[in-house]
Parts: sequence; C-alpha cells; structure tokens
Amino acid sequence: MNIEGIVMSDLAAGLVRGDDGLTRCAWGGSTPDYIPYHDKEWGRPMADDHRLFEKICLEGFQSGLSWLTILRKRENFRAAFAGFDFSVVAGFGEADVERLVADAGIIRHRGKITSTINNAKRAVEMKAEFGSLAAYFWGFEPPADERPKIVDWETIRANPTTPASIRLSKDLKKRGWTFVGPTTVYAFMQAMGLVNDHIEGCACRADIEKKRAGFKRPVA
Repeated sequence: MNIEGIVMSDLAAGLVRGDDGLTRCAWGGSTPDYIPYHDKEWGRPMADDHRLFEKICLEGFQSGLSWLTILRKRENFRAAFAGFDFSVVAGFGEADVERLVADAGIIRHRGKITSTINNAKRAVEMKAEFGSLAAYFWGFEPPADERPKIVDWETIRANPTTPASIRLSKDLKKRGWTFVGPTTVYAFMQAMGLVNDHIEGCACRADIEKKRAGFKRPVA
C-alpha cells in the first residue's frame, strides 16, 4: 500500500489511534474513506477470481495516482467494467474503449483502459490453464523465510517490492499482462492477503493472521 499524503513526522511508529479507540496502520486511519477498507478488506485472503482481477487492474489504474482516488471511484469502475468479469471484459472492442475514455466516473487513461481489456484476455487464458486466477496467484505466496520477522513501518517503507512480487511481475509480463510492475504487484499481494502487512500493533493484524491460517489455498 502506498502511504500517500502522510508526512513522515506524523507517522510515529506507523500507527494511529482512532476516535473509536482502535489502533490502526497510519494510512488506514488517515481518512474516513480508508477505515472500512483497512478494517474489512485490506489483507484478508481472497480467492474470488473477479475480485482478484479487479484489484490487479485497479492497482494498474492507481499507478501515478493515490489509492484513495481509485477507492472513491471503485463503484464507477465496477459499473464500467462489467463488475470486472474478465470473461466479459475480454470481449470489449473499440466502441467500449471510446465509451470508457469518455466516462468521467473512472480514470480516463486510454493506455490503462486498453491494458485492462488486454489483461482480461490473458486472465481467460490463465483460468483455462490453472482452473482459476486464484490458483495462479496463490502459487506466488512468499515462503516464510522471505517474510520479515517483524512487520513494522520501517520494514514496509523500505520494501515497496519483494522477491515474490518481482517473480510474479516477471511471470505476468511473460504471459502478456501489462501495468503489472513489481511495486503494483506487491500492493496487490498486500491487499489480497497473500501477505499480512498490517503492522505490529494494528488491531487487524492478529485477525488477519487467523484468517490466513484457516484459509484453504486454491490449487491448480
């Protein structure tokens, strides 16, 4: 997660205490829009193919922008891209591209729009090969020895990419995906629960650990 708009001196240990008494990752308490996303979504292990496809596409749209901008437009994106049903998006043509470029409710970046359509086609291929996107993506969950012993703010700040995100980025690019650099991919991995990067002291960290422990990893 890119921590946009938070001054380092304001972060302290990377934690903030909300009016509700809960201690959160600093970014998760920085604006009311982030609180439900941080508490109920970010980092929870996900196996739903449409949500996985949505997230990796939206991380591509986020490139050069803040995630908050994308989050506030997420419902518009869902409406514009058929709920991120990649089997539908893969069939989008030039008329759809022009429709999307004209849609003020999303990010009207032609390159990112055409990238999403391209990636939908690649996702269809991937599902045919692996049975699901989830089986593919969870195959890149990093082993324990690649994870930090303590997840604190300094660790998160110092590691915008990881060996696992670099491996996944390279493999996606080989398969023809675009807008999937290692930083973008790591943000995807954080959000979809392939890692738990709620920092030590965050009220959500222990709950995410329990959910990851009980999560049945999809396999090809």
